[in-house]
Amino acid sequence: MEKDLTPFPELAHLVWANSPPVSIAAQKGKVTLAYAFQMLCPGCVVNAGPQIKRVSEIFSRDLLTVIGLHTVFEHHDAMGLTSLKAFLHEFRYEFPVAVDSHSGENPIPNTMKALRLKGTPSILLIDKLGRLRRHFFGNLDDLRLGAEIGLLIGERYEEL
Repeated sequence: MEKDLTPFPELAHLVWANSPPVSIAAQKGKVTLAYAFQMLCPGCVVNAGPQIKRVSEIFSRDLLTVIGLHTVFEHHDAMGLTSLKAFLHEFRYEFPVAVDSHSGENPIPNTMKALRLKGTPSILLIDKLGRLRRHFFGNLDDLRLGAEIGLLIGERYEEL
């Protein structure tokens, strides 16, 4: 886990697989969870994805926004937009999902580089002021994730 207070960048110029674009700035006053994943990542499919789906169903959308970021750094041909849309439909992931972009021949996606993600799954928690507060790489215990989200939701916006 990493603690941080840097502003979270906008997810600009990305294709959204299952929703209109979501603005991080528009989420001020709410906590945002950004889930970076690959649909062929075993840890994402077996553990993190179902966990994030439960989080998106349990927490009120007035308190928490969940955003997925499909950030492909391997097997690019197998994980295109058509496959991703089928994956989201089959697993019934209803939270908005953006597709990370690439520059040139570099296999590491742009947002993944900008956020210094170590891989997938990664869970990023953004506070009510749009600042990155927690960054977790790998699978995370349900209780720990719920507690981290609850702490950020419980912070008084006026005092941040």
